[in-house]
Amino acid sequence: MITVFRRYLETWVVRGFFILMAVSLGAWGISADVARLLGASTWVAKIGDQTIEAQAFQVEFQRAMSLATRDLPAGQEATGALRKKIGEETLQRMVSQAALSQELRAMRIVTPDSAVAEMARTMPAFRGADGKFSKTVFDAVLRNNGLNEARYLDLLRADLAGRQLLGAISAGAGASESIVGPLYAANAEKRSADMVHFLFSAVPEPAEPDEAVLRRWYENHPDTYSTPEYRRIKAIELSPRTLAGELPVTDDDIKAAYDRRKAEFTTASLRSAQVISAPDEAKAKALSERWRAGADWAAMQAAATEAGASAIALDDAPEAQFPDPDLSKAVFAAELDKPSEPVKAALGWFVVTVTKATQGGTSSLEEVKDTLRAKVLADKAADLMYDRANKVDNLLANGTALDEMPGDLNLAGIAGTLDDKGMTQDGTPAPIPGAPELRTALIAGAFQTQKGDPPRLVEVQTPSSGGSAYFALVVEDVTPPGPRPFEEVRQRVWDDWSFDQQHRTQDSAASAMLTALKSGQSFTDAATVAGVEPRLTPIVGRGAIVDGMPPELQRVLFDLKPGEPTMVETAEGFIVAIPAEIIVADPKADQAGYDQARVAIARSIGNDLVTAFADALRTRANPRLNQKNIDSVVQP
Repeated sequence: MITVFRRYLETWVVRGFFILMAVSLGAWGISADVARLLGASTWVAKIGDQTIEAQAFQVEFQRAMSLATRDLPAGQEATGALRKKIGEETLQRMVSQAALSQELRAMRIVTPDSAVAEMARTMPAFRGADGKFSKTVFDAVLRNNGLNEARYLDLLRADLAGRQLLGAISAGAGASESIVGPLYAANAEKRSADMVHFLFSAVPEPAEPDEAVLRRWYENHPDTYSTPEYRRIKAIELSPRTLAGELPVTDDDIKAAYDRRKAEFTTASLRSAQVISAPDEAKAKALSERWRAGADWAAMQAAATEAGASAIALDDAPEAQFPDPDLSKAVFAAELDKPSEPVKAALGWFVVTVTKATQGGTSSLEEVKDTLRAKVLADKAADLMYDRANKVDNLLANGTALDEMPGDLNLAGIAGTLDDKGMTQDGTPAPIPGAPELRTALIAGAFQTQKGDPPRLVEVQTPSSGGSAYFALVVEDVTPPGPRPFEEVRQRVWDDWSFDQQHRTQDSAASAMLTALKSGQSFTDAATVAGVEPRLTPIVGRGAIVDGMPPELQRVLFDLKPGEPTMVETAEGFIVAIPAEIIVADPKADQAGYDQARVAIARSIGNDLVTAFADALRTRANPRLNQKNIDSVVQP
């Protein structure tokens, strides 16, 4: 009832009512208290006739903050800027949900209880080791995300109702040819390049300089030749691994998990193929004979154009990506690097050469047994982990030292000295057990915690092994970084100075060639003058990975105009290159790829329509915000 009153406290009718109450009760001396008690507004936002109360906002804000800060290093608190950002996002989401719920009520769109229950039971996240819905797992997942069952089901109900409306909006989205064509052409375009590589290793090692030169290099790079900061830590770990003795995983458990997750361990066979589509059998046969006689792909592309045929290359494509089932069968039956005889398919005549074959298959149970064991153990440990974490948290809050934790909690102890890369003083990785995500978080926490800070239990999500893990640590000592003596690092100084000289030499040579190309010199002549051997890279698409195409060059190649040179640095040297061949995508030869682009673009347009609709609902609702109450939650 009080909540209803509060929603209308801003109206003059209610204000007048409380003024009359204050006047009539003034003789008793309590008017100020009553007015102060009942006149305080508790909402953070009003959307039409609906309010978002500060208490509800605080619950959602705290949940969002918990998710946003769960991976922060131990001892590090959220900044004011982060709290403000999370607060704005949370309130915006709640306002949008309120506006959408009003629209759903107006349109009388409802979700029956049976649909909500069925959706919850079929979600993979709530399945137990037997592959069926598990109430234990369900409760554990909700706890880890700061939700209770009632709140989650309310969110799920609202989500299902919203999908009915928003799905109808996005379902009508389509992509016109004027949109699909240019985007498909840009994404499916293929290129090759003429390139030269100015290798650092091609430069002879310079003569050893005077000692003064090396010492000056050493003095100018003090951080390079210093010891890192080391920290001696003591830590405890709570994870499914530490609880394994209490939760045995049987071979039957692993077999059941394998059967349930077999799709995760199955990879499709892939083929990279050069395909020519000919208008009739005679032209297909002529092209096949020319190809089998030794013509390369560039020559075959030109021959196809002359014959009125089309040529396209597909990289690492599964069977479903080839536009014709008969063509797909022919590709996957063809011998490697041997042009085929003409193939009759539903879409015409084809000639193909398979340039790369990757066999698919399913990993055996033995191959993935260790991975499955860790995931099954994480599933079994969910409830016990939560219970133990609460106990450890309470013990830490009461001042229990890490080395005084009860043995029956099955915690793992960790102690030693390490740097911020996780290396010990003798240059070996610190022996930190558990998942790699836990190792990374613990090392980061060690260098965010100050000496003397009390231990704090930190949860770490561990996707590599499933579930999560916890750690708490203290820093016992800090060894600051310091310079290594010149005599100790003299060889490293010489190696670094020598490499710098080689780097400068090749940088200068590559820059000179780039300047010559920009001045109009041919690529061959410029390479001859520079004393380097030019080569032609393979033809490649924007996202494909092909041997012989340096990724540093591929990243900039598609931004170059025809004839425009470029220079990029790699780990081995400098590359100077210029586009050699630009193959414009032909949708007729890649109908499957074109259709995939159309579907993806239509889906993106549908998402944009949904976003615009939600924005319009929020604008129409004209929400009022109570900044004072918002700040009291976000920035207390």
